[in-house]
Amino acid sequence: MFNLNLKNKSYLLTVSTLLLIGCGGGESNSVSVVKGEVSSFSDLNSEEQEILSSLSTNQQELLDAINKERTESKTCGERGTFPAVPALTWNADLYAAALEHVTDLAYSDTFSHDGSGTEYDITGNGQASKFYERIVANGYANYFSVGENIAGGQRSVEEVMKAWMKSPGHCENIMKSTYTEVGVAIIIKDDSTYQIYWGQNFGSKKG
Repeated sequence: MFNLNLKNKSYLLTVSTLLLIGCGGGESNSVSVVKGEVSSFSDLNSEEQEILSSLSTNQQELLDAINKERTESKTCGERGTFPAVPALTWNADLYAAALEHVTDLAYSDTFSHDGSGTEYDITGNGQASKFYERIVANGYANYFSVGENIAGGQRSVEEVMKAWMKSPGHCENIMKSTYTEVGVAIIIKDDSTYQIYWGQNFGSKKG
């Protein structure tokens, strides 16, 4: 068991990139940053602790939460309205990339889509890694489209999904029809700033 003393703050970041076929490998990036309080936190009870600690291996629950949102049309603020889209499937390489990054965030006590550039930023190897570099380094090569959502401080799947869906950029990533696969990771480190770190990596392959 672990003991969390969560602070009254949480952060969200989202980023996506699309490799444009037939455009000489050009990239179109859009980055949105949202920060602010989501709710007031207090010490977790034993049931909440057990649920959070089990999420790191409960892939189906994390996947179901995303696919539930994709079953209905959603309006993502200024990003527009998105129709219902097919369910995503779990991808182990996207999960590995997400796990690498949230581990880096927790142990370097940083919060960005860029890696910390420290020893915990494995893909960066001394440089600040980019999200798409981590995705490729973890085996998700020959991709058509990839994206990333991260969050810090939320204490349940329901809470983090609610926060992501309220944020236009995160909502758009979750509802994009160009994505077909996803990997989601969570890590808990009680002496870091946000203590609970969430990462979603989305992707689709060429062809």
